[in-house]
Amino acid sequence: MLNILGMIILIIILFIIILLLIGIKISFIYDKKGSQLKGCLKILIFKKIKVYSHTFPSKDDDDEEEEEEENDEEKKQRDVKKILNLAKPCFEDFKIFVKSSLNVIKVKRLDNHLIFGMDSYADTGKYIGIIWAILATINPLHEKLHLSAEPSFAGSVLDINGVNEVEIHVLKLIVPTIRLVSKKDVRIFIRGVLDER
Repeated sequence: MLNILGMIILIIILFIIILLLIGIKISFIYDKKGSQLKGCLKILIFKKIKVYSHTFPSKDDDDEEEEEEENDEEKKQRDVKKILNLAKPCFEDFKIFVKSSLNVIKVKRLDNHLIFGMDSYADTGKYIGIIWAILATINPLHEKLHLSAEPSFAGSVLDINGVNEVEIHVLKLIVPTIRLVSKKDVRIFIRGVLDER
């Protein structure tokens, strides 16, 4: 009896290790217009078998929206400067983590489009120019990366839509994550962000 139980546990452990080596595929499709957000998040193993799927907004999200409206004023008083001050000492650590994570994450598709507008035409032009400059430096970094933006002169607008697919080899991501979390400044930053929630 113990031999059978041991074999079952061994098979489960081998399956998990193979799963972690092969990796998981994450697909995130979304469309935000105004205050409405629609989308779908899928997590697949072996690139075909769906493990998790969430479509939003769901019926549960509608109930939570009423509660969120009441707490909206409390959330607006978050201290952004405090979070930024906590993030400054962690910048080099995050930079090292991102570099080591790029070997683990294989981008299949990153297509995102931003529609940005402000009440002032001059401000819209100024900020869309900054956004275009940033996108012009980011887009050539990967052949599957396509980020775009367009101005909207019809008032204050921030709409975005996209299709994103990535493959993550989880087993290779464990070591960089442990290195990142082992830094004291990063742990302080995480605590600060959680406290602001």
